[in-house]
Amino acid sequence: MSAPQYNQGAAVWPILAMALGTFVLGLTEFSSMSMLPLIAGSFNVTPALAGNVISAYAIGVVIGAPLFMLLTNKTNRRTALIIFTAMIGIGNGLSAIASSLPELVVYRVLSGLPHGAYFGTALLVASAMAPKGRRATYMSKVFAGLTIATIVGVPMATLVGQNLSWRVCMAIVATLALITMFLIYRLVPSSPVTNPTRIREEFGVLKNKLVWSISGIIFVGFGGVFCIYTYLADTIINVTETPEITISIAMMMFGIGTTIGNLVISKLADRSPLTTTGIALLCSVAIAIMYVFAATNIWWLYITVFLLGASVGLAAVIQSMLLDVSPTGHAMIGALVQCAFNTANAVGPWMGGAMLASGAAFNETGYASALLFLGGFGMWALSYLQMRNRELLPAAQ
Repeated sequence: MSAPQYNQGAAVWPILAMALGTFVLGLTEFSSMSMLPLIAGSFNVTPALAGNVISAYAIGVVIGAPLFMLLTNKTNRRTALIIFTAMIGIGNGLSAIASSLPELVVYRVLSGLPHGAYFGTALLVASAMAPKGRRATYMSKVFAGLTIATIVGVPMATLVGQNLSWRVCMAIVATLALITMFLIYRLVPSSPVTNPTRIREEFGVLKNKLVWSISGIIFVGFGGVFCIYTYLADTIINVTETPEITISIAMMMFGIGTTIGNLVISKLADRSPLTTTGIALLCSVAIAIMYVFAATNIWWLYITVFLLGASVGLAAVIQSMLLDVSPTGHAMIGALVQCAFNTANAVGPWMGGAMLASGAAFNETGYASALLFLGGFGMWALSYLQMRNRELLPAAQ
């Protein structure tokens, strides 16, 4: 895709339209987690069984990310975004009227299918619009929709679910998806793919060891975020021992940290993405260990959770690095990143759960988190060595 020249003012509205789409995706993914007890009660099943709804969405993401990125390889990027948002709207609309849990599981798979492809395509469009030296910043602005969803969207969706119904919440998400579809049609410029990559070239990206080592930062390192986040509420109830309202405040602090981290880290990464990533990972190791001891005091816990959320700002930076080191196969890169995040979302809670099963306290999941962040730093070090051997460090930095 050629990179047309946009001034900063002209790019604002297209970026906002695409960011609304990532907001919707954040809402549909994370609000279902907060409303899981409501879904279980609605179908008269155990929370463990209702958890299949969460797994179903993740399965949809993993399947759909590479599939749809490849199927739309030659499709105008704006058209692809319109198709993806329509699917998101339909999937959530059907979820709102599901008559049984198995039916809802099927609809959640459908809802998850376009998730990764939307992110990948939107970030590619933002990257093409960005002036030289501003790629990470533009991509982070699109990604900001997801982080804002964690601050505003998920708490509000939970409130709607508790006072009305989880079905109403999913219907609202479906409506927002359709509004996003219209805004993309009106505001995002046509983005034809002038030099579509062949399928063989897309898969050829997977032969690049550097792509795997950089992606490994997400596969392993970001598991540290989910390891703590999954058991945060249990930590507050059982270790911090403060009122339940503090759980909502802690979740909000995480979201605020994510938003600020997304903006600050991307600014730093415009100059030095590789160095910024390495330093941020080491800081995350310290934050995870800090969490173990901060959990006994709610104010220190708020600060720690805020800092943990800030580490999520690495997401857009890592994808930007992947685009830098791979001249072709950008569609597959976008799909790979989303698969990596969903894998991390499984690995983190699993490691935390393993620690709890061995008798550890809830706050001690911070140790498992630190180990995962350290593993992410190991993948960063491997990436650094590979870049140095290939003499890519000047370009990456």
